[in-house]
Amino acid sequence: MTKALVFPGQGSQSVGMGKDLFDTFTSAKDVFLEVDDALDMKLSDIIFNGPAEELTLTQNTQPALMAMSMAVVRVLEKDFGVSVKDLFAYVAGHSLGQYAALCAAGALSLGDTARLLQKRGAAMARAAEANPGKMAAVIGLSIEDVHDVAEKAGVFVANDNSIGQVVLSGSAESIEKVSVLASEKGAKRVLPLAVSGAFHSPLMKAAQEEMKEVLEGAPVQTPQIPLVDNVTASAVTNPEEIKQLLIEQITGSVRWTESVQYMHQQGVDMLVEVGAGKVLSGLTKRIVAEMQAISINNILSLEEFSKTL
Repeated sequence: MTKALVFPGQGSQSVGMGKDLFDTFTSAKDVFLEVDDALDMKLSDIIFNGPAEELTLTQNTQPALMAMSMAVVRVLEKDFGVSVKDLFAYVAGHSLGQYAALCAAGALSLGDTARLLQKRGAAMARAAEANPGKMAAVIGLSIEDVHDVAEKAGVFVANDNSIGQVVLSGSAESIEKVSVLASEKGAKRVLPLAVSGAFHSPLMKAAQEEMKEVLEGAPVQTPQIPLVDNVTASAVTNPEEIKQLLIEQITGSVRWTESVQYMHQQGVDMLVEVGAGKVLSGLTKRIVAEMQAISINNILSLEEFSKTL
């Protein structure tokens, strides 16, 4: 069975995530403490104890989710004897999850990944404050119909999450138009998202400019496992190309549906989601029904996965 390793994005976080791993495995504890050191703050205390309002600050959420994912990866490698580079044919991540994917594939160190994500989160928060916007999920329309709605409403496709679930970004006024236009097209629901800005849209241009300077100097190495990129929905291994795509990703669409389809076309028949929540596993079943998907986010799921190897 050909497997890909995938990493969740913002929205999957929860207070207490990874605490069982921290308490049980030195390898996981080391991840959280190394991230604390890299950021010169006790992010692990916020992750394990909250408050939720502080964890959901974008500059905290992004490195926190990465730390949770990498704790699982390190436990798999050091305690369960899994060779990530040998077991998985591809890595991929949803938005910020792409940074965790690069870390797992050896393209970025853990400390550098944490610092990049903290800067990315802070830049996105500043851009959201300067250019306020909203996001909404459109349920039950084809991607073609959603693109039509987006064009008429003056909004942007932020995340093509799965067949029948697409997230749009734009100004508050334009997002309000989406509900009417999408309903006219036959959408089942339009759900406003509880986010602080219009992510993955041109309203994030200021964040993109900030991160361009940061990423151009980032020490990205050639990943040991090909990365399926959000922007292109295809595999990439060249470090300079990866950096350019990370810059483009901030205002570009996360083409998750096409990314999963691409991996399936390359022979992948199982996605293994590591980190908080089960969002990507749930989406997989809607994109490619015959593809298996599992989530590893605690000790029990780690043990169950190890039995399948």
